[in-house]
Amino acid sequence: MDFLAPLTSLNLEPIFQLTFVALIMLAGPFIIFLLAFRGGDL
Repeated sequence: MDFLAPLTSLNLEPIFQLTFVALIMLAGPFIIFLLAFRGGDL
């Protein structure tokens, strides 16, 4: 189990925070594109 040793010292919180921020930033244009593709409004 020595190959897991670097993973335990790695702080995963900033990685998760950056991942969720990226998902939120990508969700806005995706929703706008989806609304434009369907031809509807809000």
